[in-house]
Amino acid sequence: MKTHYSIWKSIPVLVIVFLLTACTGETRPSDTTIKETTEAESIPSSSSGQKPNALETRPAVKSFELLTSKGNQSLEATLYQGEGFSLYVFEKFTFDATTGRLSLSGNPGYYVDIEPLSSDYDLAQLEVVGKEELHQIGDVSNFSGELLEHPLGFADLYLQASGKEGISDYIVWTSESGDAFLFHLHNPKGAEAPDFAGPIQISLSTVQCE
Repeated sequence: MKTHYSIWKSIPVLVIVFLLTACTGETRPSDTTIKETTEAESIPSSSSGQKPNALETRPAVKSFELLTSKGNQSLEATLYQGEGFSLYVFEKFTFDATTGRLSLSGNPGYYVDIEPLSSDYDLAQLEVVGKEELHQIGDVSNFSGELLEHPLGFADLYLQASGKEGISDYIVWTSESGDAFLFHLHNPKGAEAPDFAGPIQISLSTVQCE
């Protein structure tokens, strides 16, 4: 009788031990889960799919061959980041990243406004707008197409007007990567005109969408 009592007394203890073991087995993470979590945490942030910006992919400083009043010279230009694009800027020039304006530091009347275009831009409509804009300056000439010995190489649209105040250009240009830009260029008459035209054309040929 005493033996039967001991067996029945031990049954609740066995049940408790079994329940604790079962609960522990359900909540303990498996080795596979631990391994997957560790691997996920160790993935570098560069795999997040974010595209690196120009300051990470293009050289900070680059040399360009430029025809100056002293002949051909190799001049350095610094990379600048604008709103959705980057370009190289020479010394004595100032770039406003907010407005996209690149101007001559000593005379901001010499400038070019850079505007990225959407992929579905209407070239015919831009030509109409450009002609209206330039007619206020003088007669409009059309140099669209291949640009011989010009840093831009080719322009989908190149309108130019010359007047008593200087020369203004309205240019639609596509980069090698297929991104289109609109350039409003103002080159007044004055002593700084030769120092402005050459470097500004080189800078525009380096514009790249981000």
